[in-house]
Amino acid sequence: MGATLPIANSTLPLGQKGQRGAVLVQLKRGQRLTAKDLASRLGVSLNAVRHHLKELEAEGLVGYEREHREVGAPAFLYSLSSAGEALFPRRYEETLTALLDRIVEREGREAAIGLLEAHIAGLASRLRAELEGASPEQRLHALARVRSDQGYMAEATGGNTVGVLTEHNCAIQAVAERFPEICAAEARFLAEVLGAEVDRREHILSGCPACEYHVRFKGS
Repeated sequence: MGATLPIANSTLPLGQKGQRGAVLVQLKRGQRLTAKDLASRLGVSLNAVRHHLKELEAEGLVGYEREHREVGAPAFLYSLSSAGEALFPRRYEETLTALLDRIVEREGREAAIGLLEAHIAGLASRLRAELEGASPEQRLHALARVRSDQGYMAEATGGNTVGVLTEHNCAIQAVAERFPEICAAEARFLAEVLGAEVDRREHILSGCPACEYHVRFKGS
């Protein structure tokens, strides 16, 4: 079996815990995984994973597709259903949406966008000051921890020249769908905090399972 991947309690989906919750987290991170993939990632038995998948499927939280391969029996690839996706953090989404709607009614859409961008810019300035003196690699991994605390299920790979920041969850997806400008503001936020060039290669709003940012630190 592969090494067990640590899963923080803060990333577990709503109302789920233990191995069930861990299975859902891995499907959120990976999408389209076989039972064998999940067993390897979690360091548990294949039978245990199959048991949880059967229960989760019965509850409408996961589904599967058959993939026919050249050799052997078809593979069963599991992924989250829309109900499963809805279990993951959407912090303050409903309240924020209502507040933005009120601003749009009173002052117009541009005012709402301006408020969002000002908030993100202020957060970037604060984090940049807190991370002053840290190496590029330290900034990248610290930012991933901050984003995870905010509900984005972020993880970072790489070092002091290039890296990748992956956000497996969008904590304000409904807001981003109505105000996609916030996604561009997020890219600027990441670039400012990291002091790097940031290129988004995958985007949840475009149907990808995650937002993936490729980072090239200045001078590298």
